[in-house]
Amino acid sequence: KMAAAAGAAAGLWSEVNRCGQNGDFARALKSVNKILQINKDDVTALQCKVVCLIQNGNFKEALGVINTHTKVLTSDVIAFEKAYCEYRLNRIESALKTIQSASQQTDKLKELYGQVLYRLERYDDCLAAYRDLIRNSQDEYEEERKTNLSAVVAAQSTWEKVVPEDLGLREATYELCYNSACALIGQGKLHEAMKKLQKAEELCRQSLSEDSDATEEDIEAELAIIHGQMAYIMQLQGRTEDALQLYNQIIKLKPTDVGLLAVIANNIITINKDQNVFDSKKKVKLTNAEGVEHKLSKKQLQAIEFNKALLAMYTNQADQCRKLSASLQSQSPEHLLPVLIQAAQLCREKQHAKAVGLLQDFAEQHPANAAEIKLTMAQLKIAQGSVTKACMILRSIEELQHKPGMVSALVTMYSHEEDIDSAIEVFTQAIQWYQQHQARTNHGCCVFQPKSPVHLSLIREAANFKLKHGRKKEAISDLEELWKQNPKDVHTLAQLISAYSLVDPEKAKVLSKHLPSSDTMSLKVDVDALENSHGATYVRKKAGKLTGDNQQKEQGQGEVKKKKKKKKGKLPKNYDPKVTPDPERWLPMRERSYYRGRKKGKKKDQVGKGTQGSTTTGSSELDASRTASSPPTSPQPGSGAAVSATSNVIPPRHQKPAGAPATKKKQQQKKKKGAKGGW
Repeated sequence: KMAAAAGAAAGLWSEVNRCGQNGDFARALKSVNKILQINKDDVTALQCKVVCLIQNGNFKEALGVINTHTKVLTSDVIAFEKAYCEYRLNRIESALKTIQSASQQTDKLKELYGQVLYRLERYDDCLAAYRDLIRNSQDEYEEERKTNLSAVVAAQSTWEKVVPEDLGLREATYELCYNSACALIGQGKLHEAMKKLQKAEELCRQSLSEDSDATEEDIEAELAIIHGQMAYIMQLQGRTEDALQLYNQIIKLKPTDVGLLAVIANNIITINKDQNVFDSKKKVKLTNAEGVEHKLSKKQLQAIEFNKALLAMYTNQADQCRKLSASLQSQSPEHLLPVLIQAAQLCREKQHAKAVGLLQDFAEQHPANAAEIKLTMAQLKIAQGSVTKACMILRSIEELQHKPGMVSALVTMYSHEEDIDSAIEVFTQAIQWYQQHQARTNHGCCVFQPKSPVHLSLIREAANFKLKHGRKKEAISDLEELWKQNPKDVHTLAQLISAYSLVDPEKAKVLSKHLPSSDTMSLKVDVDALENSHGATYVRKKAGKLTGDNQQKEQGQGEVKKKKKKKKGKLPKNYDPKVTPDPERWLPMRERSYYRGRKKGKKKDQVGKGTQGSTTTGSSELDASRTASSPPTSPQPGSGAAVSATSNVIPPRHQKPAGAPATKKKQQQKKKKGAKGGW
């Protein structure tokens, strides 16, 4: 029996070997199972079974076999297969422990170790692992290792903003070109990145066209990720229409990569913003596909969740927005976006005070991020009309107090509130900050340094502001400080003299001696050339040569002009030199103090009475003076155009009866026009 069993086992092993060489792992697995029926603890058979299951994609079953036979399949024997199954089942932490617990680090384990570190986003360790592999390996997989190495560098540039080092890799494949483009995008070099992607597309087409089995659809599917990155660059460059068109083309191809689809859908949502919400709601479903969380980095997944919360806010799903933002805040308590989304949602619900309180609590709990939060709080206060409170919040941001932009904003806001003292105080504090940080200590002594351009600019702006608002004495001290820094600055000296002339004229005279003489100030300018230049607004006409007769005429006209005397003004006919002229004679009659208005005669009041021209309209409505003084009104919906204050309304006495021939003519003209063109 034992001999028969041994013979059967030998035949089965031959079958396993033949099937393995042919790649028929399903049949090989059947033969291995028969061997295990003969000897269930056969280590080689168990190993072969695990390999067959892995080749068939049954990672969970393979891991079950390993865990069931731990006594036989020790970590030294099956470490790689166990770690690989855990890696494929997205149990990355478990795979890392399995690799680290192995007694011997084989090349296969090192390769897998690099992949695991990449998935865990431990890019520095991953880079070291791949460098070690490339240095100590010589086989046909060298190109793949270099591709993985370039992918790590690209990830560092994109997610950690690390300036990538030049690895000296020859970009002979489209994968290497693509990774190089990703690294350039991380550095913000979009134009160069686009060129790399175009080269990657060309190399990809060449590579796949050499494969006779590859169809055009296969080529487009492989190019999808390259085109997706191209569209992303277009989006960053502001070419949103081109980006949107390319994104939609990729979605129509229905690529199998759920990670790629999720990223493209997210980018389309960011382009749509609060517009085209229906399309965004359809696209967001692509981000919820199964397995997306294993295909994307943590920052990519976080960005998608942020956009889901914003989309919920734009679609008025308040509860969903709060739920998503609260979940994001629990995952990343120090992140700004979740609390900003919550505050935005509260503002949409008109709960501004609650939004400000929420931001205030966050700023107190996370001082490192307080500056951005306080800027948002100030914006909310300005929206509510509380400009002074907004200024108080802005002034509490110590790291921004001295910045020129902040100083400018505060001064503008205080000026709007007519709080000039506070505006000047802002200038003073900023100038003092620069004075404290400008001096440097050398062996306990303060060494003088020239003031920085920003410091001098603030002093000048402060002086101009004080002069504008009548604070001349305060402005003088600032101008003197500026002149002390640059005694050759004529503009500052002129401002200083101007300010002193209003306060201390004698001092202004003394300072005016420092002004350069008119000779040194004169500029050697050819006036004729300047006036006749291309950009001159006035060009003097060239005077032609005068002939003898013309010259005499010109001289004669000149003499006449010189002799011409000014005519005396004409006096009124009823002028009496003995009578004092009316002091109000220059005013219109209605504006004079003694004007009592025109007396209305009885006949004027009775206009319109009688049988002829009788109307039911009151005299007040027909009073042209009242119509002229009343403001024009907007036309009601469906009415004609508004009549202006100076309307050309025909007075009642000239108004023609309803059935007058002129009216009929007008009606006929309208009918003709309608019949002609159908306007």
